[in-house]
Parts: sequence; C-alpha cells; structure tokens
Amino acid sequence: MDDPSVPDDKAVASPIATLAEIRAGSYYDSVVLMLLQRALAELPGVLDAGVVMGTPANKALLAQSGLLTNALQGAAPEDLILVVKAESESTCRSALARVDEFLATRRSNQTGAYRPKSLASATRMIPEAEWVLTSVPGRYAAGVAREALNLGKNVFLYSDNVSVEDEISLKDTAASKGLLVMGPDCGTARVSGIGLGFANRVRKGRIGIVAASGTGLQTVMVGIHRLGCGVSQAYGTGGRDLSAEVRARSARHALALLEEDGETDAVVIVSKPPEASVAQELLSEAASCRKPVVINFIGYVSNEDRNSAPSNIRYARTLDETAEIAVRLTSASGSQGSYGKGSFTSQATAPLSRLVPSPEPQGFLRGLYSGGTLAYEALFLLQDSLPLVRSNGPLPGGKVLDNPHRSEGHTIIDLGGDAFTVGRLHPMLDNELRIRRLLQEAQDPETGLIVLDVVLGDGAHEDPASELAPAIEEAVAAAAQDGRTLPVVGVVIGTDADPQGLYRQVEQLEGAGAYVFTRHDDAMRAVACAFAGGGEGRHHIPPELKLCVSKSTGDVSNSSAFAAINVGLESFTDSLRDQGAEVVHVDWRPPAGGDERLANLLTRLR
Repeated sequence: MDDPSVPDDKAVASPIATLAEIRAGSYYDSVVLMLLQRALAELPGVLDAGVVMGTPANKALLAQSGLLTNALQGAAPEDLILVVKAESESTCRSALARVDEFLATRRSNQTGAYRPKSLASATRMIPEAEWVLTSVPGRYAAGVAREALNLGKNVFLYSDNVSVEDEISLKDTAASKGLLVMGPDCGTARVSGIGLGFANRVRKGRIGIVAASGTGLQTVMVGIHRLGCGVSQAYGTGGRDLSAEVRARSARHALALLEEDGETDAVVIVSKPPEASVAQELLSEAASCRKPVVINFIGYVSNEDRNSAPSNIRYARTLDETAEIAVRLTSASGSQGSYGKGSFTSQATAPLSRLVPSPEPQGFLRGLYSGGTLAYEALFLLQDSLPLVRSNGPLPGGKVLDNPHRSEGHTIIDLGGDAFTVGRLHPMLDNELRIRRLLQEAQDPETGLIVLDVVLGDGAHEDPASELAPAIEEAVAAAAQDGRTLPVVGVVIGTDADPQGLYRQVEQLEGAGAYVFTRHDDAMRAVACAFAGGGEGRHHIPPELKLCVSKSTGDVSNSSAFAAINVGLESFTDSLRDQGAEVVHVDWRPPAGGDERLANLLTRLR
C-alpha cells in the first residue's frame, strides 16, 4: 500500500486519509470494477473510492477526483488500481481489506461452468455458436474480433475506441467470409429471438431492422411489440458505419441478409443523419430491395424526397411512427400471423389538448438522456417550438454546449456521451451520474422542466425506477422549497416482457410525481405544448395528464437454438443465459499480460 498522497499541510489539518493498492496483472471488466467501486464507496467512513485499470485515461480520472497518489503513476494499463479516501487511515485499510470478500461474493453468485481461456477453446466447447460477443477494452477488441472471424463466427462488437482502419478491415474480412460484423460501438441487436447487448424482449415477427443507433433500434422494436407485431432480426451496425470512411459496409450487408430472409416481409433502416453520399447509396440499395423498406434518418429526408420516394420506400419522421408504418406494411401484406391487427394510433398518453399553458414562462427545459438517439430525436422534434436548444450532440448547425457538465438555457444532454462515460458505466447501467445531474438541475432556479428517458431490457439496470423515483421526489421537493414548481417528464422505453417490468417502472415513476410516457414522440409533443409559442420559458403541465398504457397481447418466445461465445462483460453472459441461450464465457485476459510489444511479437510468431 502507498503512503497517503494528500499534501502535508492538509494532512496536519485533517484526519482524512487516502490509501491505494496496485494489483499487477489483475484484469476485471468494467462492470465488475464499477460494482466493486460502489461497494467500497458505500462502506461507513469512506468518502470516495476508485477502482480502475491503470490506463492513462483512468489515471486522469483519478487525478480529477483527487485520488491519484504518486505511486499510482507507475501502474501499467493491465494493473488493477484500488484507492480509498476515508475519514481515517484505519478506515482506508479496513475498506481495502474487504476487496477480496466483495470479489469472492460475486464469483459465488455466478454459475460454476468451466470458463475457457481462449476463443479457440470456447469454439471446441460450443461449435454450434455462430456469434461472438466482444466487449474487451478497445485496444484489444480488433484482435479478438479478427480471431472470431477467422474461426468462422459473426461478431457483435460492443467495444469502442477501435480505429476506423480496423473497422474497415474487419468488415471487409467479414464480407469475404460471408459473415457480419456489428460495430464497433454496437450496443443493441436481436438475432433469432435473442437480444444481444442492451435489447428489449419483443415478439418474434416478420419485421427486420437495420440500425446504426442503439436506443433508436430499441424504441422501434418496442413500438412494433406494443402494436402487436414482432421482429424477425434486428442488426446493429455501430454508430460510425454510415460515415464517409466506412460507407455503410454493415448496413448494406444487413439489408441484403434481410432481403433474402424468408421470415422477413418488411425492413426498417434507422440512423442519425448519415454522410450525404453514403445516404444516397444506401437509399439506392433500399429502392432496389424486393421488400418494402421504412427509413428514418431523423430529419435527413425532406418533404420533397418523401413525395418522390420509390414505390417500396416509406419515410418516417419519428421512431414511434417508424414502427407504426412497418406494422401497417406487414399487416397489408397479410403476414402478421398470429399477432392480430394492430391499432395504429398513439397508445401512450391522454389527449395532448389537455395541456393547459400557465400564464407566464417559468424557466428552461433540461433533458437528461441515457440514449443518444433519443436525445437527438428530442432536438429534432423540438426545433420548431424551441429554436435555441444547446446540447453536447446538437443537430447540424445547432448550438454546442460550452460545458457539458453545466446546462445553459434550454439544454438536452446525452449522458452516454464520451464526456460522461470515460472510466464509468453507461447511464443505462448506472444511475449515479444522472441522479446527481437531476438534483443539480433541480437546484438551478432557471430550470423549469426536466425530461429523462428510462430504457429497459436485458443488459440494462435491473430496476432503474427504484433509484430514479426517490431522486425525482427529492428534486421536486428541492424546487418546492425554493418556491418553484418543477414538472419531471419520464419516457419509459420497454415492453411488458422486459425483466424490469414495464408497468412496475411506470408506477414507481408516477408515484414519485413524474408525468410518464411510453412513446417518445408523444412526450416531445407534450413538452412542445408546455413551451407553447417557442419562447424561452416553460408552461404548466396539469396534474390530470396521466399515462394510459395499452397492454399488448401475445407471448414472447425466445429461441433455445441460439448459441454464442462471450468475451468481455460478464453481464452479457448473464443476459444471454436469462433469455435461454447457450453461451460460453471466455475467461479473457490481456495478451502477454498487457505488454503490447510482447503481444505484437507473439502475434508475428503465430
């Protein structure tokens, strides 16, 4: 253990101590690290804790928190760093002594199945597996994905920080082998009835989806399920796939797969606005598809393009509308099977005409999103009623927020952006950052209305409303103490089959005083009405506005034939098992103990 790193003058003035420990070559995935960090931070007398791998980025985060000791500067990327700041040195030592206990408890809760050390060994254990899920640190991800392709496996590549050159190379290699690479930075997919990454539980049906956005894909799947229909396959591409460099390699391959799929009758393509030339190429391929195609590039397509669309193309303006059009198309073809006719109208909210403006504006909109595509759609749908909205991911030509950690005027924040997720879990897994930001906004006298999304499904937080609801109550109470009324609008993206329980989540949020919607576009219409006239202020949302959730019919049945190999986040293995899939988890460690020079040498010697 290292000596406390606090300066001498502070050490004299306060008994607060900081102790740290380095465990050489001890690799754990980011979810395990964050859970361990939370367990340490919750111990009595502990003021702060850091549990990270020793990468330069993680050291920088520790420095920002005042947790980086001098000795920790020498930690290697493959080393585990443990650091505790507490009321006394003895408390620090006691907390660090419990690390192995916490890790042992987690191991005891896991299945006792043997874990192979390599992809090759895993392939011998489960040769029928056609997919490899990869969520290792970015500097190793391309190597793992390339090995999976060489073993004849499709790749779901969740990892980010993979170079464009590696992405192109991987996708070209996959195409030459008749395989598909989804990613890098692909968060959601649904294959043969099984959700990969963050995915909602929806019916098996005859609508196929290609998406370069995670929460966009989830919202469309949820909308299809809500209307009584189902999804055949849902392929993610990774957010960079429709860029000028990558040129929709995965999107075009996925579209071709769905065109040939006998269980798919209509195709949906969803993305934030692509590179213009890439969009035209993809639209051309969609126009030549033998099946109807619904396209939503979130504001990219003009009214003129809509009016001159090829006969098999339909353009949608919102994610929920995308689902509605796809369901109409499959119903028109008579292929909805046992799902029954859907009711193609808004099912989520009471009439929006019941929104009655208050006489005077009372502040600004603050949107706190975990889903980047939902945040982007919010900006698009509000641009006419709120012409000046700042964001860390604005529309083209929009206003970039100077400091993503502090709102200014009307603000919509993607809390899953890089500024918030380096060294910490995504907000769909961990509510801590969003709760802090919610309370920060509530204390700002300029805040007039808060919007947040709650995305359910496998891979996401097991019960987000249980943590968000008390924070909403605290936020509303804080504003009330200041003499202000603070409406909070919650948008729950999920189905009745999701493990968190859609209706239980809604009830908890409503019980905390939130106005809850299950359609994002309806929520944005309500917000636009609340800010009627497009001014900078907010109008009142009356308490009689209530959620009306239409319970969908039909069972969700997963495919027991799906098999996969998981390399990286253990939570993905847990999710696959919960859905009834066959999965082998690889006990992955950085090659050559994280020594890149030695790893490169070993690669050349193979």
